Amino acid sequence: MRRGTAFALLALVLSSCAGVGAPVAGAPSHHRERGFANLNPSYAPASAWVRLRFFISRIWATTFTPRTANLPLVASDLDAIRGNPGAATVTWVGHSTLLVQLDGVNILTDPHWSERASPVGFAGPKRVTPPGLKFEDLPPVHLVLISHDHYDHLDEATVRRLAAAHRPRFLVPLGLKAWLAGLGITDVEELDWWQSRALRGLTLTFVPAQHFSGRAPWDRNRRLWGGWVAAGRAKRLYFAGDTAHYDGLKEIGARLGPFDLAAIPIGAYVPPVIMQSSHTTPEEALQVFADVRGRSFVPIHWGTFDLAEEPIEEPPRRLEAEARRLGLGPERVWILKHGETRRW
Repeated sequence: MRRGTAFALLALVLSSCAGVGAPVAGAPSHHRERGFANLNPSYAPASAWVRLRFFISRIWATTFTPRTANLPLVASDLDAIRGNPGAATVTWVGHSTLLVQLDGVNILTDPHWSERASPVGFAGPKRVTPPGLKFEDLPPVHLVLISHDHYDHLDEATVRRLAAAHRPRFLVPLGLKAWLAGLGITDVEELDWWQSRALRGLTLTFVPAQHFSGRAPWDRNRRLWGGWVAAGRAKRLYFAGDTAHYDGLKEIGARLGPFDLAAIPIGAYVPPVIMQSSHTTPEEALQVFADVRGRSFVPIHWGTFDLAEEPIEEPPRRLEAEARRLGLGPERVWILKHGETRRW
């Protein structure tokens, strides 16, 4: 049984062979007959064979020779989080999971409280740092923002728990409403790039990213991917999800910025042949920060799951070094500890 499941995991990388078809007449330019596509003309993912070799090595490493990390974890200020009357705060739970509090609304991004970012419990990337905020300590969750369907961003067990315990509204990319309905989660709104919803006094906009999607060998790029903008009365947040750096991100800053807080991924960049088309290095993340016109920077997508081959504790060191080179001090580049809360 385990051998068959492992085979299915490895087959994920071959999903790119099942194309999404041609552009659709009259539809937005990123739409295809059976899914979606990146619009950057220079987008060039690695070959299926290169990806297969990488995923075999990563599954083996994370299952049989898992790495560990020694990253600081702070006790969350639960009184402040639960009693927040309307201050703009951000709490890093881990990876791409943020608790964002804005104008009295509690938002979770890409919530993940499970031990592995994997379709199975015995293999795949394992958590190296526990969640900075226990699930049981969450304040009432009003909105959940999902950037895309990869296992490190969309965790089935977590969304089931959230739906049962908090009954939030889920905002998701095109194609994910049906997947959540299959879990019995129906309070869902599905958005395309640049579409917005006004909820609880906030305006939530789904914005483009350069990435891909897929949870099985047959559904690569069948569902959309992207980032989110949350605009309140006086504050604006940009949450990048997963993205490579590309020129199209400047449009987000031009149309919806500047942003008081920008949460941008800095991890999973080695080997470049696999990662550069869909992730950012720490240095590239600061380019994204400039492109979207951010004021304060919170790095995400690092220090939580062992997803790639760079040292687990390397991304923030590279980020700090590049920030110094650019003249960006710690008052603008916030390297949060797991569990840390900061006003923005």
